[in-house]
Amino acid sequence: MSAATGRAPAAVRERAADGLDRAARLLPPFPAPGPRTGEERERAERELDAGRARRTAFLDRHAEELYDRITAGRTLRPRLDALVEGAASAVPNLVPTAAQLRAERALPVAERLGYEIDLGVLLRGVLRGPAAGGHLMDSMLRPTGRALELLGEFRATGVVRMDSTRLERRAGVARITMCAGDRLNAEDEQQVDDMETAVDLALLDEGCEIGLIRGGEMTHPRYAGRRVFSAGINLKRLHAGEITLVGFLLRRELGYLRKLLLGLRTDDASWHYPFTDMPWVAAVDGFAIGGGMQLLLAVDHVLAASDAYLSLPAAQEGIVPGAADFRLPAVTGPRLARQIILGGRRVRASDPEARTLVDQVVDPADLDRAVERALELLRDPAVTANRRMVNLALEPADGFRAYLAEFAVQQALRIRAADVLGKAGRFTARPSG
Repeated sequence: MSAATGRAPAAVRERAADGLDRAARLLPPFPAPGPRTGEERERAERELDAGRARRTAFLDRHAEELYDRITAGRTLRPRLDALVEGAASAVPNLVPTAAQLRAERALPVAERLGYEIDLGVLLRGVLRGPAAGGHLMDSMLRPTGRALELLGEFRATGVVRMDSTRLERRAGVARITMCAGDRLNAEDEQQVDDMETAVDLALLDEGCEIGLIRGGEMTHPRYAGRRVFSAGINLKRLHAGEITLVGFLLRRELGYLRKLLLGLRTDDASWHYPFTDMPWVAAVDGFAIGGGMQLLLAVDHVLAASDAYLSLPAAQEGIVPGAADFRLPAVTGPRLARQIILGGRRVRASDPEARTLVDQVVDPADLDRAVERALELLRDPAVTANRRMVNLALEPADGFRAYLAEFAVQQALRIRAADVLGKAGRFTARPSG
């Protein structure tokens, strides 16, 4: 079947639709969510496993046609959540319905059947398709509705304050401050939404020439009054089943992190370049753990206080560290990347190995001044053109698409794995990852 199914001759489209519908009728229904005894649960899990194999085979053959049906021949641009809803409507029993997802999320984590895995199977199938996956990734680079609603306010005032993030425009610099002070900027779905909104606004506002991301002062008793960059994923919410595949784990990678690298896709983009972009600087106070370290891999210039450290303890926590497995080896080399990802090695800013991760290491008392100097340096007009070419060379779209396709299932499996669920509370006594 042609990748351009939506523009194929009518007879070809009809045959594709017939084949999709015939195959869809063979998909088994989902076991209803609810508590089960040991034997009942084992039976339900066997049914789910067999069903996921059949859904994978269905998507291997029909993902492009399905995506074209949901998007009206790729004329619509649904984001991840809307795509899942569209798939549930277009093909019964391909993914759980919204009602089934709500019913499962109302259960204790230990009693859930892991419907997130079925969403991962769908999104893997879509992302594997060059046409469908490329279109979805492009759609996720569009500005969010929330950002468009706040754009007038930001243009007028130069300030937007959100629950976990503050954005200020001063002298052409979009200053994003992560300010979830009670939880050390540990990430949850609210912070992902706030960060994507802030990045969108910075890129949409004509008065912003360069961006800065930094952690604010904490109210957490262990770090009260001190700046902290990020403690990574909010482990309490992860173990409570409140970190979702679609709303957090995939949205984060396809949303604001990739927008930092490439920029925004807008309808009025110039023929010069299809994205609205600008350079980004990050300044690390205290630590950049897990998702905080992942964020550093998406910006152009990193400064760190000499007493700061970086780490990716996701493997110790039982999960995959986002796109760090894809990006980090190119930055540090494969051996150090394995030590950091697989072994949980902590890299201090003062270590020689940190030179591959941090551009400038400065005394904490001098960090403010160093940040301002770096911002001036990266305002050179040639920086934007060169960062585009560097990022395109380091992260080809098809390679990233293939990585995210497999990540969709592997991460969904990990967040439901027994060893992860059994670690609830183990990491809450220290900064999370």
